[in-house]
Amino acid sequence: MSGPNSSLSAARAVHGLRANWRQFVLLVAVSCFVGAMVGLQRSVLPLLAHDEFGVGSTTAVLGFVATFAFAKAVTNLAVGPLSGRFTRRHLLIAGWVAGAPVPLMIIFAPSWGWVLAANLLLGVNQGLTWSMTVNMKMDLAGPRRRGLALGINESAGYLAVAVAAFLSGLVAEAYGLRPEPFYLGIAVAAGGLALSAFFVKDTAHLLAAERSPRPPTPRNGLRTSFAEASWRDRELFGITQAGFINNLNDALAWGVFPLYFAAHGLSLDRIALLAGVYPLVWGGLQLVTGALSDVTGRKSLIVAGMLLQGGALVTIGVSHGFTAWLAAVSLLGMGTAMVYPTLLAAIGDSAAPQQRAATLGVYRFWRDGGAVAGALAAGILADVFNFEAAIIAIAALTFASGLTAQVSMGQTQKLSRGSPAPLRAQRTER
Repeated sequence: MSGPNSSLSAARAVHGLRANWRQFVLLVAVSCFVGAMVGLQRSVLPLLAHDEFGVGSTTAVLGFVATFAFAKAVTNLAVGPLSGRFTRRHLLIAGWVAGAPVPLMIIFAPSWGWVLAANLLLGVNQGLTWSMTVNMKMDLAGPRRRGLALGINESAGYLAVAVAAFLSGLVAEAYGLRPEPFYLGIAVAAGGLALSAFFVKDTAHLLAAERSPRPPTPRNGLRTSFAEASWRDRELFGITQAGFINNLNDALAWGVFPLYFAAHGLSLDRIALLAGVYPLVWGGLQLVTGALSDVTGRKSLIVAGMLLQGGALVTIGVSHGFTAWLAAVSLLGMGTAMVYPTLLAAIGDSAAPQQRAATLGVYRFWRDGGAVAGALAAGILADVFNFEAAIIAIAALTFASGLTAQVSMGQTQKLSRGSPAPLRAQRTER
């Protein structure tokens, strides 16, 4: 990845959103395509499993969430080692190549197994493309505006999730569950691949320029990075467990909510609206919460966001009616917006620049592993008890995660004031 002119390139590199706005805007557009790929499934696929393929068990229906999240989690874990061998741009393109067949496989699927296989490829697509847009925006922004950059990234991606979820539901209501909603997926995959292959530039020179002027430390292996982010480092554990539980309840929203709402008689267009409002609020508010975390620090937003998510889930489980559910999914989106970019920024604060991709990959492994656990847990609880029991149980876990973050995370720095320093260094000084 480095050549004879790498030192000169690093010397000329300038961090900041203003200095790199063209590439940053381009990567925001790529994030929209990334989000749209997964958003197409959020209102349609659970109903497709039940109505067209005759999948009766909720656990079996949620298999598509579990296979997607498993593939994405493993891909995220592999990002660290792969980043040492390939450029960020090459991995971004590889992610789009993996995702290109997904809509076609769903359109022509003769059985539910084909849909599960398509979602394995979608997990690889999301793991590579979303990880690389996150890492490349961190490289472009530098440490002082990392929260703002990630807020914009996550906002763009999840606003696209919301729009795609709503549009696919409307198309399905008008024309049927297959194939028309997935024609949008063909256009999305083609657009994301074209932007990444022909217009995105790599950010290796900016990454090199961000490295500490102190003597470099040996690059940690995957085993060391995994242990640090998973349990050995208390701060990273607090961040990682919150990410795990956040995606656990997102799996509930993705896989169970459409079935739950349909069981109470809602039409497909209203289910699509509820499926779209959650990521719409989540996506839009991240423009505020990501930048806010640069000013207030990370911990307070993470703890409050997890507790708000828990309260919203309780409301969904105990109330009935479109209006109450609309308010509750809006609150769920608000809580997720407080947490999502802030957790990513906290990981970026804590990891050394040369270790960032590996540490972020471990965090994202656990975060997306939460979706696997959420799909299985919600499906089993819904089959054994009912939808309400599954929702309340996961709400309790979300409350517990917020309290765990409160006791395990330190008071994080306020990056917009003073010179930024890694959280790990701050913890050493305390």
